[in-house]
Amino acid sequence: MGQPTDLHLALLLLFLALCWGQRSNPDVRRPSCDRCDRRLVCNCSYGGWTCVPMVTDRALTLDLSFNYIAAVTGDDLTGHGVLGSLSLHGNKLAAIHPSAFDALWSLEELDLSDNQLTALNRRWFIKLGALRELNLLHNPYSCLGSHAFQTLVQLRRLRFGGPALEELKRGDLSGVAGLEELTVHANNLTRYETGALGYVWPLDRVTLSLRGPFLQNTALASAVLGDVSYPETQLVLEDLHVMRNQSVQPFRETASRRVRKITFRNFSVSDEAIVDLLMVMNGAPLTSLFMDAITLMGEGRWERAKWTDHKSIDEFYIRNAVVLKVFHFASFLELSFLLQYPSKVSVINSQVFVMPCITSRLLVNLQYLDLSDNLLTDLTMTETLCNGDGSLKGLRVLNFSGNALKSLSTMSQQVAKLSKLTHLDISRNGYSSMPMGCPWPSTLRYLNISRAKLTTITPCLPITLEVLDLSNNDINGFNLFLPALRELHLSGNKLLRLPSGSLFPNLQTLSIQSNTLNTFSPSDIRAFGRLQDLRAGRNKFVCSCDFVNFLRSALQGVGDVRLTDGEESYVCDSPLHLQGEPVGGVRLSVVVCHRVLFVSLSCGAALFVGMLACVLLWRLHAFWYLKMMWSWLRAKRSSQRRRRRDGEESEPLLSYDAFVSYSERDAGWVENFLVPELEEPSFSRENDEDATTHRAPRPLTLCLHKRDFLPGHWIVDNIMSAMERSRRTVFILSENFVLSDWCRYELDFSHFKLFDGSAGGEAAILVLLEPLSKEDVPKRFCKLRKLMSSNTYLEWPQEEEGRGEFWRRLRCALGGED
Repeated sequence: MGQPTDLHLALLLLFLALCWGQRSNPDVRRPSCDRCDRRLVCNCSYGGWTCVPMVTDRALTLDLSFNYIAAVTGDDLTGHGVLGSLSLHGNKLAAIHPSAFDALWSLEELDLSDNQLTALNRRWFIKLGALRELNLLHNPYSCLGSHAFQTLVQLRRLRFGGPALEELKRGDLSGVAGLEELTVHANNLTRYETGALGYVWPLDRVTLSLRGPFLQNTALASAVLGDVSYPETQLVLEDLHVMRNQSVQPFRETASRRVRKITFRNFSVSDEAIVDLLMVMNGAPLTSLFMDAITLMGEGRWERAKWTDHKSIDEFYIRNAVVLKVFHFASFLELSFLLQYPSKVSVINSQVFVMPCITSRLLVNLQYLDLSDNLLTDLTMTETLCNGDGSLKGLRVLNFSGNALKSLSTMSQQVAKLSKLTHLDISRNGYSSMPMGCPWPSTLRYLNISRAKLTTITPCLPITLEVLDLSNNDINGFNLFLPALRELHLSGNKLLRLPSGSLFPNLQTLSIQSNTLNTFSPSDIRAFGRLQDLRAGRNKFVCSCDFVNFLRSALQGVGDVRLTDGEESYVCDSPLHLQGEPVGGVRLSVVVCHRVLFVSLSCGAALFVGMLACVLLWRLHAFWYLKMMWSWLRAKRSSQRRRRRDGEESEPLLSYDAFVSYSERDAGWVENFLVPELEEPSFSRENDEDATTHRAPRPLTLCLHKRDFLPGHWIVDNIMSAMERSRRTVFILSENFVLSDWCRYELDFSHFKLFDGSAGGEAAILVLLEPLSKEDVPKRFCKLRKLMSSNTYLEWPQEEEGRGEFWRRLRCALGGED
């Protein structure tokens, strides 16, 4: 290990120095990883990082596995005092600064496995007083180094070793005591000092990989087993290849130490070695024998060990078993000396297609049978259960999950006579239908038919059930009364609503995740009288106000029911603007949550505002303006249509000098004074001086509604036509005029004609028969009030001597005189 190792270390130190120099440069910034969730778990794995990235200093978990980090410098983890878990698994880590982990005073888990650490430095761990789990597996160090873990007083799980580990000495694990779990990978271990692992007693579980020592140095393997074997310690042996008697000898240490639980993992064994192992363990108080990934290279001829005593065996566990000579494998009939004792037998994922009835009957003490993930069919299952004759009379737990069973009726008939059966797991089979009636043992309390193809539920299910698992089927309804049921699992189906709580008066736990639920209400929950634990997340929830408020209170622990699947499982599916939002974080407005009240208040407010606006518009005469505008537009349109019909292309000819608007009560004055004076002027009506000095005035044509309006026409059309055909409009104003409706119409139209602009600025002439102030004119006639304010009206003189001037001024206004 001389010069190449020194050169390698020198290169590593040079690389580390370059890294530190780079970090000391303030112009060079480290990359940042922002993949941290709300629980402050930062998953920066598979990120392609070449150095430790920056994350929030509030992070509780930092996963940097499977990157290209080659070194950890002294300031990479500064400020992470609250970090509880750090994983650097699967990097290219070759150098760690001695003070790299000094700031991690809260760290409880540290994973440095699968890296390039050639040596361990006790200085790394000196400040990690809270560390409980340390993984150093699969690094190229050949030894641990003295007192490397002495300061880790809280350490409970330690994993170290790899292909390069060659030596373990006393003192390597000094200071480490009270471990719960120890894992040592030492397939190439060549030197071991007895007692090196003796410091870590007591142990709950020890995992050893000692392939090389078992094949080449059984004395070393015996020394290691002797140091870690205790009656209450579960011993796990990995990667063993046991073919001959000599390879079995280290187990004498486990037998003498009275180990009760042994697990073989990735274990190849011959018939000779199994017989020798049974002999070595003869009389030992072994209660549990587990074999995971075992390869049987013989033919199962173990009869030579039938004289051995293994009465203490209570559990056989075999998983992923491979029989190389399966067609030559001997029957188990000669193994009654082993099969008559265990109460628990598990043969999992081992391509078992049948266990003959005659073998089943050898298991006289059997209470637990697990044949999951095999090749059983309805026919071979019938053979295994001896055609339902109840041979396995002590059986309490039966697991046939993950096989090729299809008939639920056949299964119920086969177990009907198992008078002590309480748990039956037939999940992950091909059940697609359920008969209307099925015989079951009266003791059955737990039934699992999950991950099948069931679509409907029938009374086939026993009413004695306390736990029922029907998850991951295609069920769309559940209406079966099960009075004793305490747990119901319906996740992964097609249920649109919660089942009726009245069907399950004793239900305490309901799991209905990943269905098609839209909502559920407090009344739905209250129907389950004793429900405490509800898991209903990952559904397509409609986030209404009632549902959001109810669910938020349930997530906060208000009420008797707890939602134990976490707030993140409850996400809105609709309405669209809330899709994907956590229900607990949704805040709905008053408009959405109290729509009826909001609409009522809005309508009330709108009605009030409308009424207020109407009053205001009425006070401002807006309705009158609109009414008059509408009438004016209609009249204008009617006039235009009439002119087009008559073939008139130009403006109408002026037929009258003036249109006279007056009240019927003032008709006497118009007929007796106005008409004779303007239409029939004569010198007799003038004084002598006028007769000698002036010629007779020109007669004027007046339009009067009484004589000139066309009968049968709309009165408004007559008014409009008269105004259009008259040069001027004369209003005979009096109190009678103000009170007359038709006069007001004529006055209104004159008002609009002023704004029309076609008549110039003097379209209206006001004649006051009696004193009348502008306040007597309605305020809506703003233009006329303005005209009266400017003194453009004529007053009828009550005295005779002033009337000549009055008539002269009126004729002048009408264009009858110069």
